Amino acid sequence: MDLTITIDDVDKRGALFGAADRNLRLIRAALDVQVSARESSIMLSGPAGAVGKAARVIEALQRRLQEAGSLATEDVSRALADVSRPGGAAQGNAIEVFTSNVSIFPKTPGQKSYVEAILKHDLTFCVGPAGTGKTYLAVALGVSLLKQNRIKRIMLVRPAVEAGEKLGYLPGDMQAKVNPYLRPLFDAMHDMMSFDQIKRFMQNDVIEVIPLAFMRGRTLSKAVIILDEAQNTTVPQMLMFLTRLGHDSKMIVTGDDSQVDLPPGQASGVRDACARLRGVEGIAVVRLAEGDIVRHALVQDIVEAYGNGSVDG
Repeated sequence: MDLTITIDDVDKRGALFGAADRNLRLIRAALDVQVSARESSIMLSGPAGAVGKAARVIEALQRRLQEAGSLATEDVSRALADVSRPGGAAQGNAIEVFTSNVSIFPKTPGQKSYVEAILKHDLTFCVGPAGTGKTYLAVALGVSLLKQNRIKRIMLVRPAVEAGEKLGYLPGDMQAKVNPYLRPLFDAMHDMMSFDQIKRFMQNDVIEVIPLAFMRGRTLSKAVIILDEAQNTTVPQMLMFLTRLGHDSKMIVTGDDSQVDLPPGQASGVRDACARLRGVEGIAVVRLAEGDIVRHALVQDIVEAYGNGSVDG
């Protein structure tokens, strides 16, 4: 099968092809297709299925280039991984956020089930390895519901458990102490709205960032409350957090139960909660796997390698 794809922006053909046509060579090697380029088009030749996948990769890269202005090797690896999964990229419906030129959607069957669970349930647990989009999709859905005026605010919560360091020992006021722990949540949110918009929402308490320890006594209504890195909560902390749920709210709890930083012998709150609450009406427990990893292609190999043996300290 032969197929010709028109390049959307000829001025960016160098970025699309990569240095010394690196991106095209990656596509050729991964999908076993012939790839050649002219001034304003790319020609593909090979088996129909492989050509179709290569075409979807190139279209995805052109969209990414239009959105971000540049391409990284990780973008090519991610696009190749998406089309190589069974069923292709299970995109479902795009999640609408404030930034109009950004398309966010579940990319794997597992991610699609996760998004559907959040929309259908008031409390959703999502456990899985690094790079599966647990936090990113939770934030995206929170932002989407905020844009639709279905909620009034977003709460971003995380336990301050990192390498044995305590909040009180860090410099600065409480916001400065908490920011390093909540950085992944901010990174996700910056893809979905402008810096000025985030700043304005935080000033007006539409977006609130808070360490888990400061949640006691709160009742949160008409909100999306996201607890990230929940594997580092204790059982009493998890109970305290879950009982903050108010009317017309959604609570999303995410964590990687293979990376618990609690002291030895202390039970992880998310493991305990998933076991206790599985099957309770109104609560969803979703487990993502290595096949749902959408970061750099090497992340999946790393997760699999560490999962297949013990790690010596």
